[in-house]
Formats: sequence, structure tokens, C-alpha cells
Amino acid sequence: MAKRSAGILVYRERAALEVLVVHPGGPFWAKRDAASWSIPKGEIDDGEDPLAAARRELGEELGATLELSDLVDLGEVRQKAGKVVRAWGARGDFDPGALASNTFEMEWPPRSGQRQAFPEVDRAAWVEPAEARRLLLPAQTAFVDRLLEVVEPVGQEQ
Repeated sequence: MAKRSAGILVYRERAALEVLVVHPGGPFWAKRDAASWSIPKGEIDDGEDPLAAARRELGEELGATLELSDLVDLGEVRQKAGKVVRAWGARGDFDPGALASNTFEMEWPPRSGQRQAFPEVDRAAWVEPAEARRLLLPAQTAFVDRLLEVVEPVGQEQ
């Protein structure tokens, strides 16, 4: 069975609609940019409600509890490696400078016998939808498109 993850695509409105994207930490992702960012997400524990998992992962990856509103189900996508990601869109705000992600450990350098800790997320950024499509893993760009179908553009009445 494919691994399952859940996440939240947080959005806000400034001069234009912006979405919050995160860059994975660790040496594998260190020099990657385009098509390597993600929405804040993580694995769903056995028996866990997917939305509860999405909220938990948002807090763990950002190191903060966000006040969210206007929650909308954005459905699922299957990523290239087979993982199924379920997502919700929600209005919220976050200061990327306050990022305090949890960490994971891995052997580094490879075959050294040494273990190092790395943040799950090493950067967060607010970007407009076109930039989000460039940065996000290809399958996750569908979440941006689905969000734009249900969120009124800035300056439009809802």
C-alpha cells in the first residue's frame, strides 16, 4: 500500500494571493530548488484522521501553531514515487523568519558511521501561485490550481 501524507496549503492575501511553501532539509535537498519544495505535510499515523495529521504536521514543520480559517478540501495527488498526499487549503499567516522545524537524524556523510541531525524543513517562503508552480514538487502543483478555483482573487468581493 502506498504511503499516505496529509498537509495544509496555507494562503494569505497581500497585493496578490500568496501561498506558503517549504523546502525540505537535509543534504539530499540542499542544492535543489525548482520542483523540490512542498506544502507543509507529513505521514498519517495508523488510525489517525487525515485532517488531524495535516494540522499536526503543519505545527511540527513550522514550529508554530497557526490560526487557520476558510478550510477547503483540495483532494489528493499521487507523487512520482507513489506517495498519496491529501491536502486542505486554509487562510492563515506565518513569519518565515520564525521557522523552527523539528529534526530528523541520518548517517552523514554516507558510510561514515556518524549520525547528524537535520531540520525537516530548512526554509519557508510566501510566493505567488506562478512561483509556487515552479518550486513545488510537480504533483503538488495541482493543489495550487485547486485552491485558485475556490478562492476569490484579491480585490474581488466574495
